[in-house]
Amino acid sequence: MSQMGRIIFSTKRLIGRHLLTSDVPALLDVYGDADAMRWVGDGQPLTQEDCKRWVEVSARNYRSRGYGMSAIVAHESNVVVGFCGLVHPDNQPEAELKYAFGRSSWGRGYATEAARAMLAYAHGPVGLCRVIATVYPENLPSQRVLLKAGLKHTSSLPTEDGKVVLCFLSEAGERSCARLRR
Repeated sequence: MSQMGRIIFSTKRLIGRHLLTSDVPALLDVYGDADAMRWVGDGQPLTQEDCKRWVEVSARNYRSRGYGMSAIVAHESNVVVGFCGLVHPDNQPEAELKYAFGRSSWGRGYATEAARAMLAYAHGPVGLCRVIATVYPENLPSQRVLLKAGLKHTSSLPTEDGKVVLCFLSEAGERSCARLRR
């Protein structure tokens, strides 16, 4: 493992790598932003303690599942610009693609680039045939990211609090899934 953390993908502009304890300030910068978090989970920003726990949970997920949340680092600056990964909220059976980026990185195409790379990682080395993503209908930028990354809108589901989420799906090709099942 490099000092940077285990790298899981590299694109033209970004590196995806395992989370490190040193990522807590960057996590807090992104997930502590109340405006950005209105679309995530219960809509509440995370605390520093929440971010520390997230690094620990991600490390456990990488050990037990082979995947989890990752820091997204810009090649050019070597700075963490956001986070993207595969998670199982509330122990749901299917892996779900999640991402969030710092406000200064919005509008640069980083989310789409990271989502595409994470899906290639999911369908390739990790061996997942299906990955889902959920988004609120009002979150149009995230819907565009998912569509550009190759996911397809499949359904709309009610949440426990009476809201609706749109469900998206990415499936590995039949040939890939057949190979993975062997």
